[in-house]
Amino acid sequence: MNKRLLSRPLGRCVGLDVHLDFCQAAICEEGKVYSAGRVPSTPERMKTLADSPLPSDRVAPEVTGSSREIVRLLEPYVKRIIVVSPDDTGISQARAKTDRLDARTLPKLLWTGELEAVWMPPEWVSRMRRRLSRRQQLVRARSRAKNEIHAVLGGDAELAGTVVDHSARLARQASR
Repeated sequence: MNKRLLSRPLGRCVGLDVHLDFCQAAICEEGKVYSAGRVPSTPERMKTLADSPLPSDRVAPEVTGSSREIVRLLEPYVKRIIVVSPDDTGISQARAKTDRLDARTLPKLLWTGELEAVWMPPEWVSRMRRRLSRRQQLVRARSRAKNEIHAVLGGDAELAGTVVDHSARLARQASR
């Protein structure tokens, strides 16, 4: 690799090992990595985390369910955010697997330019996925309720058909 390329000032690189309850942070400055501690994943502490980076910082959080919110909070304050998969970084195959070591690996890889970002869906795609997931839950609940009605009514097929027809008619009217 070109030494001149590596010698130019890149700014700080911050790695975040993201969990539901906390984020383990590490910082790489001029090639030296140090741990920045553990930050609880409460709204107040996340705001503090969002205020702490420099505008020239590059941040690499691991992709998890809560990483979207962290990216949303940090994006206005830093130069670049690269969301990475633990599978792509080699962290998941590491012999010594601790949150502190995982967090220290991310900024070092970011500093050397070895991280590739994973695709993060836009907000509207995430919103649509949540809606479709909720719709699927409601359809399953409706089917479960219909099956329970059929089971309760048992052998009275004529009465069961009336109940199903009525529920289908109500569903069609609600969808209009």
